[in-house]
Amino acid sequence: MFRPILISTAVIASAGLSFSAAAQDPAADYPNKPVRMIVPFPPGGGTDILSRVIANKLTEVSKWTVVPDNRAGAGGTIGITEAVKAAPTGYDMVMGQKDNVVLGPYLYKSLPWNPSKDLSPVAHVAYTPIVIATAASSPYKSLADVVAAAKKNPARITYGSPGNGTSIHLAGVMLEKAAGIQLTHVPYKGSNPAMMDALAGNVDLLVSSVPSAIAQIKSGKLRAIAVTSAKRSSSLPDTPTLAESGLKGFDVSTWYGLFMPKGTPSSIVAKVNLEVNRLLAMPEVREAILTQGAEPQSMSVAHFDKMFQTDFKQSKQVVESSGAKIE
Repeated sequence: MFRPILISTAVIASAGLSFSAAAQDPAADYPNKPVRMIVPFPPGGGTDILSRVIANKLTEVSKWTVVPDNRAGAGGTIGITEAVKAAPTGYDMVMGQKDNVVLGPYLYKSLPWNPSKDLSPVAHVAYTPIVIATAASSPYKSLADVVAAAKKNPARITYGSPGNGTSIHLAGVMLEKAAGIQLTHVPYKGSNPAMMDALAGNVDLLVSSVPSAIAQIKSGKLRAIAVTSAKRSSSLPDTPTLAESGLKGFDVSTWYGLFMPKGTPSSIVAKVNLEVNRLLAMPEVREAILTQGAEPQSMSVAHFDKMFQTDFKQSKQVVESSGAKIE
């Protein structure tokens, strides 16, 4: 006569254990309120568009409420600072990129954070090849042309970039070292003024992200000489890589990924990573990213963390050798 009571007690005990486990796992009912996605650049730019692709799809497909929040300024470091200061609950994330997360700490000496200690990599989203281009009227039609001219007249060939210390500027520095040449860097305040001067022939070369230059390349006003990534750009399939052009092993690109404040529960980080990777496998999401000139690329948390930490360590020497500094 006591058997039903024992069974009931066991069921209650089992339910209690399940409830306790759920209560101890912060990812069990995550998210149960809106999640803020900090965008460290103004609306309308490449980072903003990419962020909204992911935020909108998480809202649509995963049924989460993800709200983009633009916090622009200081090369994206203001938005990163906002994320670092947030509570590590999983309800604040930031779309970081190589320029602000990896290079920023070496350029802005007064930053109150260290990315390797204060941020948790969550999900890699995409990478962007960097393109070396010239005006259509330029005599330089290949990397070999540039290298030959630069060796004949050191420092005479100029290249424009979006600014000192950007990953694009540093790609130019690494190109000089790999090719054994000396170029003259001309920094601008953004991609558009650099591109305008390249079109006008005021600088010999333009070093730019693919998204910023793709329209002028497609129109025929700019000639793409090479891309810096290990693989050819999907947006510029006929443009060779620098490795194919004679600089074996050259592989430089900028990347985008989601970060949360250090201390965010690992189960939440894993859950967000899983959802973002699921989105990146969807044809419509991949197409939306490719349309921007970026290359979608999913990674595990461990893989993204390893790449991020390696980039951060290796960038110190590159930044110091470039002489770039922002007060």
